[in-house]
Amino acid sequence: MRIVLLGAPGSGKGTQGEKLVARYGIPKISTGDALRAAVAAGTTLGKQAKAAMDAGQLVDNSIVIGIVEERLQQADALKGFILDGFPRNTAQAEVLDGMLAKLGQPGISHAVHLHVTDEEIVRRLLERAKIEGRADDREDVIRKRIEVYNAETSPLLAYYRAQNKVQTVEGVGSMDTIFERIIGVLGG
Repeated sequence: MRIVLLGAPGSGKGTQGEKLVARYGIPKISTGDALRAAVAAGTTLGKQAKAAMDAGQLVDNSIVIGIVEERLQQADALKGFILDGFPRNTAQAEVLDGMLAKLGQPGISHAVHLHVTDEEIVRRLLERAKIEGRADDREDVIRKRIEVYNAETSPLLAYYRAQNKVQTVEGVGSMDTIFERIIGVLGG
C-alpha cells in the first residue's frame, strides 16, 4: 500500500498517519522528518539541506525531492509507505510518479484526503496554541496557511481524482471514528 495523506494543517494527518503505521506495518514518511534524518546522518543531500537551513534559506525543492527518493529506497519502504507533507502540489506528484517508476516500485495506490472545514482547522490550531504555547498558531497566520494549502491542494486533489485514487474522509469526530473511516476507504 502506497498512501498519500492530504489535509490542511491541523486536519489530523500526523495522528492518523501514526495509526496507519501501527495497522499496516509500513513507515510514515514526513518530509520534515526525512529532511532532519538526512541532516543527522550527514548524507550528501543532508549536508546540502543543512547548509541552506544554516543560512536561513528554504531548502531547495530538488533537495527535498532527492531526500524523499533516498527514503523511498530504504528497506522498510519497499513494501509500502504513507507520505505526509509530500507531494504538496501537482508538479511534485508528477515527480513522485516518475520517481516510483524509475525505482521500479508500484505507484501511489490511495490519496486519502482528510476533509475538515477551515473554521474547524482554525479552532483546532488555536486550541493547540493554548496547550503547546506555539507562537506560530495565531489566527491570521493559521488563515494564511489554510489559504496556501487550499490553493496548492485543490489541483493536487484533481490530479489524483483523475487517476481514481482520492478517497475523501470526513476528518471531524473522535480519532478512532476518523480512523475507522480511513480503514473503510482503504478496504480494511
